[in-house]
Amino acid sequence: MALKITLKPHERLILGGAVIENGDARADFIVENNVPILRQKDIMGEEDANTPCRRIYFVIQLMYIDETGLVNHHNTYWQLVQDVVKAAPSTLVLIDQISELILQAKYYQALKLTRKLIDYEKELLDHALSSSGSV
Repeated sequence: MALKITLKPHERLILGGAVIENGDARADFIVENNVPILRQKDIMGEEDANTPCRRIYFVIQLMYIDETGLVNHHNTYWQLVQDVVKAAPSTLVLIDQISELILQAKYYQALKLTRKLIDYEKELLDHALSSSGSV
């Protein structure tokens, strides 16, 4: 099934491992085969992977777009989630769901769910900061 994508001017996209940047005008194109696709809003740069859960997102992103490094990315993922669960056991339910998607090689769906994990991490950090400020 074909996928129609509309890119805004200068919007970036990762398509099958290649980074594509649109020109000055809006552009439509159709992807007719099954390849990894990430729009600019879903791409996280390595410098933005600055919290434990953001690092999880980043490594899943690498799984999705870099098949050649899959074994290394998986090893990194399992170490990261082990560390996060140890530090914040309340993340276990979300991490179990993400891990199930990883085991099924459903990396795009895992990325979407990891956004919820990042939001939850932010809530935990905000709560910790507000609690420490009231002492």
